[in-house]
Amino acid sequence: MDFLNAIFVQPFADMAAAPDFLLQVVWEGLVGGVLYALIALGFVLIYKSSRIFNFAQGIMVVFAALTLVGLHEKGVPALLALPLTLLVMLVLAVAIERAVLRPLVNQPDIILFMATIGITLFLIGFGEIIFGGENKVMITRELMIPTDSITMDLFGGFVSIEEKDLTSVIGSVLLVAALLLFLNRTKTGRAIRALGDDHQAALSVGISLSTIWVVVWFIAGVIALATGIAWGARAGVSFALEVIAYKALPVLMLGGLESVMGAIIGGLAIGILEKLFEVYWGQPLMGGNTEAWFAYVLALIVLLFRPQGLFGERIIERV
Repeated sequence: MDFLNAIFVQPFADMAAAPDFLLQVVWEGLVGGVLYALIALGFVLIYKSSRIFNFAQGIMVVFAALTLVGLHEKGVPALLALPLTLLVMLVLAVAIERAVLRPLVNQPDIILFMATIGITLFLIGFGEIIFGGENKVMITRELMIPTDSITMDLFGGFVSIEEKDLTSVIGSVLLVAALLLFLNRTKTGRAIRALGDDHQAALSVGISLSTIWVVVWFIAGVIALATGIAWGARAGVSFALEVIAYKALPVLMLGGLESVMGAIIGGLAIGILEKLFEVYWGQPLMGGNTEAWFAYVLALIVLLFRPQGLFGERIIERV
């Protein structure tokens, strides 16, 4: 009876008794969820356009952040290092398309997946040679990212908010809005969506596969840079950030591998739910550290009932 009370009664009583703390927990989960969603978007865009599961998206987050910080350490002003980093990510996208993807056109999916693992290992080694393996501090002040804390009155409760986290959330919302406008209102964006809807039909009407690949890998690089700046401002910049990017995997399983909206909603859901579970169930019952595995267990439960994810398209095969 005490165990059932600890699971079904006490956590909700604690939430009702301390609404300010509950709001604080939800806010922390929301910030993490926004960043999970950004990483998942990089996976979704590349998969929709090329049917390639980009295992390298995590290391791209690290590489973009290290490039930004590394350029600044070499004496490049931060506001100039930012566009130069975007240029580096564009060059990386072109290099991946020319040297890796183009020679592997029409190869089995597993070959392309293994190629992205090769890209991951190359970027780790190349990044360590150029930038070293030590932890670096994100240049928040130079990028004019505020670092103070503010207290806000939300829904009748007070929440302490780090201004850098608020900046990350606002910036992420604007980036996602710009991405959705690009996909829905531009010719290139419609071409990307056409490839995702019907690969062969899109190629038959003259859509350039190589051009689209460069565009989506560059967009994934932009997303990786934004994520790297946000995560780096919270925890520093090092190759350990790659582990955080693996949280995008349960987000994709939950939201669906082909759904932009699924990546957004899945990221927010996992970010908030894992934080609530950690605080109200994990710490009292399991001693904490449930954030390391909660997202994967939740995604597994969803897959048992809906293998394509909550927003993925049901695949029907006739035999």
